[in-house]
Amino acid sequence: MIDNSAKNVLHTRLRRDRSALLWKLDGLSEYDARRPLTVTGTNLLGLVKHMAAVEARYLGEVFDRPSPHPLSQWQDHDGSDMWATGDESRDQIVDSYRRAWEHSDATIDELPLDAPGHVPWWPEPHSSTTLFAVLVHLLGETNRHAGHADILREGVDGRTGMRPEHETRIDEDARTAYRAKIEQAARSAASLQA
Repeated sequence: MIDNSAKNVLHTRLRRDRSALLWKLDGLSEYDARRPLTVTGTNLLGLVKHMAAVEARYLGEVFDRPSPHPLSQWQDHDGSDMWATGDESRDQIVDSYRRAWEHSDATIDELPLDAPGHVPWWPEPHSSTTLFAVLVHLLGETNRHAGHADILREGVDGRTGMRPEHETRIDEDARTAYRAKIEQAARSAASLQA
């Protein structure tokens, strides 16, 4: 009983964080969805592309259930899994992520939490694992990248949050005053250290 309950909680959280990551693309131009927003080139559509491959591999290959759909390159030294080329459409990448969800959801539904898996890119002795461990790992990865996306999106147009129904209208004056208050506290602390 606890296994089903635990699996349901993990799966529900994974679904929530997947949706939050995709929501960060809503309403953005092609340029803003793709442009590098950090010095390392991190971008919103690239995060989605990366997570499509990550999810398909962790909940596919690891459990000998390869994805029935072609996958983008993953963990290449050139970083090609982290950005969209000019000929990859946003719809293609989002559809790839949604197809990965379908395949992953089937794996989660069909296997027990103690189902054995093998992660060849994890070092020994950790490469032999279970569905439970992979779900916890994947939830962490998804949540981490959804957090990245939240910060990136805030930098593009100020929008924040995990779901549209929790978003409130931006009060620029209040936001500016709040930021100034934090800046002042940082400067005050720095002057005390000097």
